[in-house]
Amino acid sequence: MDSTRVGCGRHGIGGSRGAIAGGLKWEETMPFKIGRTFAALLASTIAGQAYAQDAVTVVLSEELENVEPCMAAKSNIGRVILQNVSETLTELVPGEGLQPRLATAWEDKGNGTWSFTLRDGVTFSDGSTFDAADVVFSLERNKSDKFVCETGAKYYGGMELTTNIVDDLTVEITSNPPQPILPLLMSTLAVLPSEANADAFVDQPVGTGPYSFDEYARGEYIKLSARDDYWGEAPTVKSATYVFRSESAVRAAMVAAGEADIAPNIALQDATNPETDYSYPNSETVYMRLDLNTAPLDDVRVRQAMNYAVDKEAFVGTILADGTLLATGMTPPSTIGYNHDLTPYSYDLEKAKELLAAAAADGVPVDAEITVIGRLENFANVTETMEALTSMWQEAGLNIKLQMVETAEWNEYYSKPFAESGGPIVVEAMHDNANGDPVFSMFNKYASEGVQSGVTDTKLDGMIAEATAATGDERESLWKDTFAYVFNDLVADVFLWHMVGFTRVNERLDFEPSIKTNSELQLSQIKFK
Repeated sequence: MDSTRVGCGRHGIGGSRGAIAGGLKWEETMPFKIGRTFAALLASTIAGQAYAQDAVTVVLSEELENVEPCMAAKSNIGRVILQNVSETLTELVPGEGLQPRLATAWEDKGNGTWSFTLRDGVTFSDGSTFDAADVVFSLERNKSDKFVCETGAKYYGGMELTTNIVDDLTVEITSNPPQPILPLLMSTLAVLPSEANADAFVDQPVGTGPYSFDEYARGEYIKLSARDDYWGEAPTVKSATYVFRSESAVRAAMVAAGEADIAPNIALQDATNPETDYSYPNSETVYMRLDLNTAPLDDVRVRQAMNYAVDKEAFVGTILADGTLLATGMTPPSTIGYNHDLTPYSYDLEKAKELLAAAAADGVPVDAEITVIGRLENFANVTETMEALTSMWQEAGLNIKLQMVETAEWNEYYSKPFAESGGPIVVEAMHDNANGDPVFSMFNKYASEGVQSGVTDTKLDGMIAEATAATGDERESLWKDTFAYVFNDLVADVFLWHMVGFTRVNERLDFEPSIKTNSELQLSQIKFK
């Protein structure tokens, strides 16, 4: 595929632009394929004969910091663990809606209580039988005070969940305040056996999924293998090896050379082969989390200036894909209540300088050093993106220092209790919400008690609680108002982009990525040609 070099001299942003991501609509949840020729099909068939026909190799951009199922809400962990090793009660399937998984049926009993009928004949990979006690244990463990589980902190904040075991295959879950979308929330709960460690992360996960977790050689690989006793249809892929390579070009080249089968995340400039490369909306929103409690970020004019100072459009089609959307909220436009009436901040450098000057005149220390924490390999071209953003803020007159750090160190700044810094902090982050409802984002990101919130605002706390408890048109309207308050009134963050993902797939595979691929990569969905 032909590509051209595109430069934006003002900010030094440049990259390889391809036609591969054009015309993308966020309403579509399935990817588009670039094209295919009969010759390429024939070549892939011949090449495929050299492969083990029942094994795949997946090359990931970053190593997993842990393999704990309750941390599978983090995309890098979810891609390996979720629905492969550990399953959920329900499953949100793109284009099909909420579907049964470990629960075969659910019923609203009223007053916040839902009854779930569990699948019979299911066993864990250690041979133990799945029953209602395992669901209760997994829920309680997600909210444990012994350690922080990403799923519990991210999705179950601001609510109390209690359980009642009716029998081995029936469990009632009651939420306070009532959660009308509780069955959807259960699509995030990775179920562990009740014999698992309740007080610490596990390093050898046991689940009900189609694969067992066999080995993790730190710094080298992870191995999974298909289970003979899985309750569902036997998967075509019998084993999988995950390896880690930080460079996008290396990951793409590994698939091209037949050293790997799937690279779930490659950069725009490496998505050059129309026969193997897919582009799709990946449900991720990139934003800068601001600390609203520390000067000068506690002044709304400074936060507005940080928004005006960013030329977001300059990144699109250069180091980010065509089809990337400018963001005005934490969730992608496919979620209910997304406020389409909001307009992204325009690039206005003079306006940014005026706001900072006005704040300085009132005694706000706008010259204080602000540390920006970026996460290495968070997305393709993240370092180049962060360097460009830093330059833009410096041009506006802010005293910005950029630190790019590994995932473990980054998380110390991103999740409470926040690391002591001695000054104002801005954290680069990419948030995934492929679940269709803002409840999976808003408490965690914006409530005063949210684990990743830099906001303390009682009005916003009330708005989030009210929207979470509402149903139907009222729920949509309340979320819309909440998004407007965060964006217009609080200016809580610097919202940047709703992202487009690129995946390279070896031609011997019959597999197409979807909006879910960024957060989970189900091996059972992969077939061979």
